[in-house]
Amino acid sequence: MNGTSSTTVGRDEAAAFALPERALVGVGSRPFGIYVHVPFCATRCGYCDFNTYTAGELGTSASPQSWMEGLRRELDVAAQMTGAPAVDTVFVGGGTPSLLGGDGLADVLGAIRSSFGLAGGAEVTTESNPESTSPEFFDRLRAGGFTRISLGMQSAAQHVLKVLDRTHTPGRAVAAALEARAAGFEHVNLDLIYGTPGERDEDLDLSLDAVLSAGVDHVSAYALIVEDGTALARRVRRGELPAPDDDVLASRYERIDARLAEAGLTWYEVSNWARDDAACRHNLGYWDGGDWWGAGPGAHSHVGGVRWWNVKHPARYADQLAAGALPVGGSEQLTAEDVHVERVMLTARLRTGLPVPELDAAEQRAAEEVVADGLLVREGDHLVLTDRGRLLADAVVRTVLR
Repeated sequence: MNGTSSTTVGRDEAAAFALPERALVGVGSRPFGIYVHVPFCATRCGYCDFNTYTAGELGTSASPQSWMEGLRRELDVAAQMTGAPAVDTVFVGGGTPSLLGGDGLADVLGAIRSSFGLAGGAEVTTESNPESTSPEFFDRLRAGGFTRISLGMQSAAQHVLKVLDRTHTPGRAVAAALEARAAGFEHVNLDLIYGTPGERDEDLDLSLDAVLSAGVDHVSAYALIVEDGTALARRVRRGELPAPDDDVLASRYERIDARLAEAGLTWYEVSNWARDDAACRHNLGYWDGGDWWGAGPGAHSHVGGVRWWNVKHPARYADQLAAGALPVGGSEQLTAEDVHVERVMLTARLRTGLPVPELDAAEQRAAEEVVADGLLVREGDHLVLTDRGRLLADAVVRTVLR
């Protein structure tokens, strides 16, 4: 982005990394979240380019124990640097957090409580792989203070899961969602991926039937993206699988939206649907420009217009913290222009829409052109994507910011 000051941080600089005073002004008066990245996976999915490692990839260079020791140190430093505001939301992601087990995840939340403390009514979410959960697992999480579960379902069709290299059986995600609800979780999310090579309309319908049978109050659905460097990208490049087709992706999105809306789940962000009061508050903190500390290897943070990210490898992460240095791999200070551009990009994707008063005169004129094209509609002093506009959200943003 224009004007952003970005730096790659060496070991000496990481030891001295500090937030400028201006970034700390108002911390605690804005939503404050903590994201914890668990970098461990049992197997690597062919489409995934996240910062994750199997046991074979790590060897003996890192372990859940060394990661946890590093996490505790990072959270303590984070609390000292920020003044330890009460945490409004926690999101444990990965990787596969459920590999830590219920006790391990309870320890993660305990470390956050010890360093920061949780605000009253805090939302506490963990992602989970359906295959590494059980009724006992969910009971332990509920007792430990978690309030929300997000399960990776992807598809209910076996051949689609096989293309994605997912290891869970088609019915396991729904069973896990029902177990979570039985354990007392009111808020349960299922993730879907659509547009996988070989997926048919009937496969998507099967997945939607399964999601709705689970009675969850939140669904996330993402178009498959073929990321460079993944096993899936290599298969597409070799011609073994076709690349996702944009027209098919648009048709699938419309099919998902119609089925979920009919069932009472309405969109609140382009890729997310929820029942009343079930929107993910942690993710809304990202989209609304809140503050968050990302702890763990490769995690990204943002506080008061300063963004930074941790080194990726778990061994280096743990080693730098053991040596008394924050594991910062790079940072950037956002300019006013950067903040504005990101604000437009993110709020445009929300059902609440883009605030017109935050646009300059040229941007407002461009937005009116988009309204005339039927991609945005004015609701009070906000501009909200139409159904067709959601299919072209990125193009809408580019037009407004041109």
